[in-house]
Amino acid sequence: MILGQVTRKNFTQNPKNDILSGLTVALALVPEAVAFAFVAGIDPLVGLYGAFMMGIVTALFGGRPGMISGATGAMAVVMVHLIQKGNEVGINLDTPIENLGLQWLFITLLFVGGIQIIFGVFKLGKFVRLIPHPVMMGFVNGLAIVIFLSQLGLFPNAVPKDISILNNTSDWFTALLSNAAFWKMMGFIGLTMGIMYGLPKLTKKVPAALIAIVVVACITIFGGIEVNTVGSFIVENGGEGLQGDLPKFQDQIFGFFGTLSGHWDLILSTAFILAAVGLIESLMTLNLIDEMTETRGDSNRECIAQGGANMLNGFFGGMGGCAMIGQSIINVDSGGRGRLSGAVAAIALLCFVLFGAPLIEQIPIAALVGVMFMVVIGTFAWSSFRIIRKIPLSDAIVLIVVSAITVWQDLAVAVIAGVIISALVFAWKNATMIRARKRIQTDGTKTYEIWGPLFFGSIQNFNSKFDAKNDPKNVEIDFVESRVSDHSALEAIFNLVSKYEAEGKSIKLKHLSEDCKVLLRKANPKFDEVITEAVDDPRYHLAADPEKFTKPLSEYNV
Repeated sequence: MILGQVTRKNFTQNPKNDILSGLTVALALVPEAVAFAFVAGIDPLVGLYGAFMMGIVTALFGGRPGMISGATGAMAVVMVHLIQKGNEVGINLDTPIENLGLQWLFITLLFVGGIQIIFGVFKLGKFVRLIPHPVMMGFVNGLAIVIFLSQLGLFPNAVPKDISILNNTSDWFTALLSNAAFWKMMGFIGLTMGIMYGLPKLTKKVPAALIAIVVVACITIFGGIEVNTVGSFIVENGGEGLQGDLPKFQDQIFGFFGTLSGHWDLILSTAFILAAVGLIESLMTLNLIDEMTETRGDSNRECIAQGGANMLNGFFGGMGGCAMIGQSIINVDSGGRGRLSGAVAAIALLCFVLFGAPLIEQIPIAALVGVMFMVVIGTFAWSSFRIIRKIPLSDAIVLIVVSAITVWQDLAVAVIAGVIISALVFAWKNATMIRARKRIQTDGTKTYEIWGPLFFGSIQNFNSKFDAKNDPKNVEIDFVESRVSDHSALEAIFNLVSKYEAEGKSIKLKHLSEDCKVLLRKANPKFDEVITEAVDDPRYHLAADPEKFTKPLSEYNV
């Protein structure tokens, strides 16, 4: 079924743009995958192969053509504790197992993939639509800041750490101004950003990011200018380079299940966290790309593809991952719209590792940092500064809190916190909206006309509207402008009826919805005597059952 959905239309509509944008993304993927592998404490090749497998599977079978997936920092920081614990267990065994933590990671990825596939099969991806807009804006702002901060670690030290700007101000500025490596990197970053800004004004036929990387690389290579490169970055962090064989099936992976005795809680809890982080980041990135391209992706299909890719990583020894917002934006901005762009990016990344490693290792870090800085500028929702004073205070707080938590903790925690805060604010506002208009009919019956939603948050206000002891013998509660929303509301109605009956008074419920009537009668058959049908109110029937009315609407007295 999934294979049948890879149509020619969504595979590519512009092969040239997809191929060139895919190559651009592949160049940007290399240092990102390597850096995140170091964050997780594993070999760079594990990160690179993980990015390849995530990229190719989600590009072909995912729910969002043009979106890029790979090894991500959000998942890498969750993996660290698991890998460290596994290595400790390996050391303590009578026969130490080398890199046991890495084997535990592969086992965990099998569970991660299974959880994500289940999420997609049961069509739970649609719940991402419940994420409020302030949370989305906070997400992109926080992620832009995270991307920016992650690039700062690629800079050489501007000033020696033993020189303080407070205690040795003159020495600090002298050291800064004389740091050739720092200023060379700043210059090439500026050149990269300048090309990316200016080239689209002249022509949009080629990706500006790719041209910028090629120009800066040619200047440094043929000009003999010594700068930090992808290769030097790997070596400085303890790696040996990009060269390596294709990943092999982990046929011994099931043999490591025996080492998990007493540690299943760690494996399963880590799997659920990784699955949640991956899905939240992927589905929110999907929504963002939907807005940028004015198209709509399939969130449930994306969940299944992400899960399948992570399981594949577990079997073949990759790091796993999820959607990457920075690379996805690079791809879309460079013209990549079809599945071909993601497939080219993944295949090109693999080719770089297998055949082009010496050339890729010469690419200046400054060029890639410049590309990412332009992504930061394009990602950040600058309009949030303009609207922050115009939106409700609660939304402004949510926007700021989500941005801060994204930087402080991680994306999943930030989004969950933002949704919870938004839901609580919504519940509180609706809880205060319940109203009761009171009037006495000609026959002495007191009518309470309820307005506003009745749910767990508004029950206390609802109960305070009634005076069972002092009300007349006959009481009527009209719900025509109210909606009974949950079990707490039904229980509140049940208790209210019981209170009036205990006082020996007659109470009638009017204009309840059909589902509410069914539930009340199921809870207690006596409600048949309490619920009244509003046969004399055409406006109610027009809303509840329009098929009962065959005359033109103008003939009804509404």
